[in-house]
Amino acid sequence: MNHSPRIRTVLGCTLLVAALGAGVTACGSSGHPLSAKPYDAASQITFSGPVGAKKADPDKPLEVTAQGDESRITDVTATDAMGRYVAGELAADGKRWHSTAPLAADAHYTVHVSTEDEDGAPGRKVLAFDTGNPSKEKALKVTFGPEGGKYGVGQPITAELNKPVKDPKARAVVERALKVDSQPAVQGAWHWVDSKELHFRPQEYWPAHATITARSNLEGIKVTDRLWGGKSKPLTITTGDRLEAITDAGSHYMTVYRNGEEINSIPITTGKPGFETRNGVKVVLGQEYYVRMRGTSIGIAEGSSDSYNLPVYYATRVTWSGEYVHAAPWSTGSQGYENVSHGCTGMSTGNAEWFFDTFHKGDIVKVVNSYGDDMDPFGNGFGDWNVSWKKWQEGSALSNTDKPDPASQARLSPEV
Repeated sequence: MNHSPRIRTVLGCTLLVAALGAGVTACGSSGHPLSAKPYDAASQITFSGPVGAKKADPDKPLEVTAQGDESRITDVTATDAMGRYVAGELAADGKRWHSTAPLAADAHYTVHVSTEDEDGAPGRKVLAFDTGNPSKEKALKVTFGPEGGKYGVGQPITAELNKPVKDPKARAVVERALKVDSQPAVQGAWHWVDSKELHFRPQEYWPAHATITARSNLEGIKVTDRLWGGKSKPLTITTGDRLEAITDAGSHYMTVYRNGEEINSIPITTGKPGFETRNGVKVVLGQEYYVRMRGTSIGIAEGSSDSYNLPVYYATRVTWSGEYVHAAPWSTGSQGYENVSHGCTGMSTGNAEWFFDTFHKGDIVKVVNSYGDDMDPFGNGFGDWNVSWKKWQEGSALSNTDKPDPASQARLSPEV
């Protein structure tokens, strides 16, 4: 072992002390300000944080200010109980330090402030405080949909957030707190449509005559450092019979089933070439006894051969962009034989009235054998059932898959 470097250091210091005498010591204490014990700097600074048991607002920045003309701040270090530092800036003249990063809610912070006076003597002050929760206006709230009532077995449960949640871990916190129960019980899952909307559906359609409840347990739960769960109103809906209308654009007939048994077969017409009806499962969104439908609303020039301006009755809406099942007395000669509409499913007035009285929100309308595009999963109604169960589950934050926001391709007009 070689101890010589350490011995030389000690001897060197001893010789230097001997040479300088008692007046100045390089290795010991002296009257020099830099070697003095720091004094309590409480009288030299003001702090914007709370005093006593009061909690700080995490949305407000911290600020430390030097008092007096000769005092200045030399350093400020703020950390939380986990050792995470708060970024900040110290003015060039040492008169003010302020935080430049947000504080965490419901956290404990320690602030170390170093100062010096006009003689260069060091001061020190250690401050500690807790942050509270964000205000109620900044809480994460959930609004469930649809409104309470009776629906068809195709109606998804929706959860609308008042603030976006993008981080996968935060989404998992939210999702675990959203509960959906069904009697009879079914397997189901949440799917993130975008950063502010989730949908819940079973693997198959809901059971007929089920009672479904949705509630949030987010209240008081920490979602992120700056976002806490707020109070939300629960939802209860029920389902009726399982009603399905299978619209076959190839055979030009609609077959209607109640609880798996055929109850009607209706001659129809669907979208002609260039205006083909969308394939896939759609869910009834609402019903209007009378709708004025105009071709100009979907980009058809007035006066062209495809232009129309018609009063339409017994209109059952299945997309937000204007696809309906409705009465089309002007096309009865084509119903059951050819497709002549601009995208809607047309039928006789009597059949449309029957359909209007039989189907309600949440009931299923499925189009097959059309040359049209597939129904959008989201953004143009409820196309949720067109997503495979495997893909649906991948849209859950609990599957560690973060789905991008889907692009809505909806047109905002009726299609007759």
